[in-house]
Amino acid sequence: MSSRQAILDRIKENKPVAQASVVKPVFQMPLPQDRLALFLHSIGVAGSVGVLVPDLASVGTYLQENFKSHDRVVNTVAGVGFGGEVSAALLEKEALSKIEIAVVSGVLGVAENGAVWVTEEQVPVRVLPFICEHLVLVVRQQDLVGTMQEAYATIQVDATGYGTFIAGPSRTADIEQSLVIGAHGPKRMHVFILQPEI
Repeated sequence: MSSRQAILDRIKENKPVAQASVVKPVFQMPLPQDRLALFLHSIGVAGSVGVLVPDLASVGTYLQENFKSHDRVVNTVAGVGFGGEVSAALLEKEALSKIEIAVVSGVLGVAENGAVWVTEEQVPVRVLPFICEHLVLVVRQQDLVGTMQEAYATIQVDATGYGTFIAGPSRTADIEQSLVIGAHGPKRMHVFILQPEI
């Protein structure tokens, strides 16, 4: 027997036992009644502020009390009543660079990570949610899903030309291991959850 054959025979003898194929993990789906509490928790962990409101007018009242100026606000959500309406002049590059607050409607919210799905139907220009100082997202409680798997099963990615999940202001600790929130894009994000009328 050649040494080559001896080596091959030893390899065959030490071949590991065949195992069954890898089982796909089962994701724990939050129950519908737990989605709101989990969503609020996830928003906070992501560095955002979550606020429960009964209607859109309450969003406007909150913003009026916490952000005094209307001058540098772009509001794309009808019924909020705070900030300037979207106009062509407002969407020029120079005007976009001066936006302090952008109020945008979200399609759905994901409880497990606090992300909100936004498409081009909600924003007049794609850069709007990322160029403002403070981003305000409005999502209905009945539009909350438990996990990203549920979100992708719900949304139609090809229905619009553009869509993105937004989950809080960016953060980095690259420089001297010091955490900076809002390093890129908005410094703060507020998520208003519209609760259904009982």
